[in-house]
Amino acid sequence: MSEESGKRRRKAQYVGSAKRHRGSKQLDVGMQGILITCNMNERKCVGEAYSLLNEYGDQLYGPEKLSEKDDGTSESEEDAEEALKKEVNEIRSSIEKNLRRFQSIESGANNVVFIRTLKIDPEKLVHHILKDIYTTKKKKTRVILRMLPVSGTCKAFPEDLKKYAETFFEPWFKAPNKGTFQIVYKARNNNHMNRDEVIKDLAGIVGNQNPENKVDLSNPEYTIVVEIIKNVCCLSVVKDYMLFRKYNLQEVVKSSGAEQPQKDSTKDENPPEAKNDNVPQDASKDDEAQDDSKEINDKKPEDAKEAPDVAST
Repeated sequence: MSEESGKRRRKAQYVGSAKRHRGSKQLDVGMQGILITCNMNERKCVGEAYSLLNEYGDQLYGPEKLSEKDDGTSESEEDAEEALKKEVNEIRSSIEKNLRRFQSIESGANNVVFIRTLKIDPEKLVHHILKDIYTTKKKKTRVILRMLPVSGTCKAFPEDLKKYAETFFEPWFKAPNKGTFQIVYKARNNNHMNRDEVIKDLAGIVGNQNPENKVDLSNPEYTIVVEIIKNVCCLSVVKDYMLFRKYNLQEVVKSSGAEQPQKDSTKDENPPEAKNDNVPQDASKDDEAQDDSKEINDKKPEDAKEAPDVAST
């Protein structure tokens, strides 16, 4: 009886460990995905997001295929300990294989939805969506406002952010790569990160990686997007930020469409030589009025300390 009881305890321990690997249901460090702002109706926003992302995800990556659980081999010749470990590994493998490529995760802020992505490049996918809407002028959403890719996440503390950004920025800004850039910043439910210090630190890192990286507040090749929610900092480097109206799907439909967007992927290419030789001390631009007039600001007490969507000069 004691041996049987011990086997049950060990199995419960292993299975519990496997369940913890299913993944967090809240935005956390190490995730990639898409940050989406909406007009109050978060449930409808999630539905629109799934529809839109699956449509364009199928175009770029093909239809999603969920792997079936492996049958496994006989355990008759294995001892009890190894048999339990094998069973738990199969459970864990099955869980990982059957995670969907788009999963709604609690963002930690009102009127903000986070869709976690697996085996998907969020930057490439979002740019593809906006490029198509910009070209066709077809309105595909009603409550989704902005759709921002999140290529990396780290703890929202100055030293953590600086350490993470040094590696994160390399595909775009480390020599021989170079380009003009600006930095946009938004903080929600966070009061320990200083906007001006963050912008100064990140601009300094970009400058150190290649002195030819220059600030351009009117038409930059790259926009560094910093979105902080509670203790998580979401980072991305995007193209056509101004052309695509700050990645606002509603505004892109209304745009003229006269300019041509950049190619979908330029991470491994060398951008054209920067034309702006004078680097302003502030790498951010105040273009808050254009898009945020469309968003309904949350009035709950915990959101009262939100920073402006785009840092001002």
